[in-house]
Amino acid sequence: MTRIALVTDLSDGLALADHLRGCGLAVDDDVAHADALVVLSQRPDPALLAQAEAGRPSLFAGPSVHAWRDLDGVQESLGILPGRLTPVHEVRVRPGPDAGRVADRLPDDLSLAADRVLTVDKVLDHTAVLLTANVGLAEQAVATCRGAIATLTLGWTPQTLADPAYHRLVHRILRRLLTTPDRPPVGVGMLGFGAIGLEHSTAIGAVTGLHLAAVCDPKPLRLEAARSVTPEVATYTRAQDLLSDPAVGLVIVSTPPDSHAEWTLRALEAGKSVVVEKPFCITVAEADAQIEAAADRGLTLAVYQNRRWDPDFLALKRAWRAGLLGEVFHYESFVGGYGHPCNYWHSHEPVSGGAIYDWGSHYLDWALDLLPQEVEWVSATAHKRVWHDVTNADHTRLLMHFTDGVEAEFTHSDLAAAAKPKWYVLGTRGALVGSWRHERVVGRDVVGNLAEDVLAPGDSPARLDLYAADGSVTRLAVPPGPRHPFHEELADHLLTGAPMSLTPLGSRRTVAVMEAAALSVRDGGRPKPLSG
Repeated sequence: MTRIALVTDLSDGLALADHLRGCGLAVDDDVAHADALVVLSQRPDPALLAQAEAGRPSLFAGPSVHAWRDLDGVQESLGILPGRLTPVHEVRVRPGPDAGRVADRLPDDLSLAADRVLTVDKVLDHTAVLLTANVGLAEQAVATCRGAIATLTLGWTPQTLADPAYHRLVHRILRRLLTTPDRPPVGVGMLGFGAIGLEHSTAIGAVTGLHLAAVCDPKPLRLEAARSVTPEVATYTRAQDLLSDPAVGLVIVSTPPDSHAEWTLRALEAGKSVVVEKPFCITVAEADAQIEAAADRGLTLAVYQNRRWDPDFLALKRAWRAGLLGEVFHYESFVGGYGHPCNYWHSHEPVSGGAIYDWGSHYLDWALDLLPQEVEWVSATAHKRVWHDVTNADHTRLLMHFTDGVEAEFTHSDLAAAAKPKWYVLGTRGALVGSWRHERVVGRDVVGNLAEDVLAPGDSPARLDLYAADGSVTRLAVPPGPRHPFHEELADHLLTGAPMSLTPLGSRRTVAVMEAAALSVRDGGRPKPLSG
């Protein structure tokens, strides 16, 4: 195992150490036995610089470049002449001319919300510029490499040092210093090419390191749709043909929920890593079987919780994590309206798991991401009053009670003529309300008449209003979400060993809540503990 010595006097550097350990690296402060150094220190140490100059791969990050600038020979060693230090601001990081693999799966405009930039007066000869950022009208080098020494002149604030995007930059630069090759690109096979198929195939085609190798679906029209996006893709009508295809290294299980566990286990037994659509499965026992099978074989298992990156949820999470609400003690979420549910498997409880599993796989995942503490019990009730041609409940309400007294409620209704807010959150310093937007796209039809496409409220990010204790109300910005974040994380994990933010154990927790809720419904709403 590659050993990294993290030399830091910043307590905020511990999150970086945890991330690098998650990448499969051994991280400690043992400089003598390290394969590479990461220096994040405000105290100059000529001995460390001498080791770097002698050829030990070393990354000087954050304040270290500024603090060490006056050591003899440091500028020649680093390959840059440091300039001034900017105030804290949003820093937009872009690939430099020599980025190479460092820029793979990097957004075109990666933003660090609050950091400083140490400007560079000159980049010396034979110094590669890996990453840049604009300061005024000048493109500043913020990551460079010269021989065995690299610099990353970012990482000044606690926000940046805790940012997973910053951690990924450090890991990528370390891999370059250590000349660690990426694993080969991964061929992806899709088992089922339904409504989500185009989303997956588009992302796979856009992310370096993934390619769509095969699609299996019993319906010829869906196979034709897959070929329209990826003409060279192999197509099958039998699942076994896809599972035995040597070009497929990872299978996306996109079948109805009641078959997720079966197909995931079969793919793992065939030696394929797996991404399974949400909900993960129906029972905790099924989740445990899949997690154990993947661990036994050393294969990747992930659940496609794509709404973790919805713009309004990301904005809510930022406000929550920044402490703008104080200590949150009450959380409500809602989805629905008044109307007939779809006549597809989503509305058939024996296949979907029920209404709680359908939208709940998103909304409960949000709640559990925001509230990591232990769930003490779950209660749920359901009504079947109007839509008797489908088997899902018409209206369900679920309550999670946590061991610290915090409560989180989720309601899904097809009988809500008046909709509740998408989110209603109370904290000790304020409240947050997420209000549905009712948007329409206005245009003309082929003969010039008015044509309106009325969007469902769930198709638009909610408006987020932050209510302070003094009665003031602030409308929160909801910036656009990232383009293909799940697939980029997946490719980084498969090719470089970087950890994913979504874990099977996290998805298991969501299944445990949904299973407990189903048991509570059958028992008249009585509280149920989580299985396992």
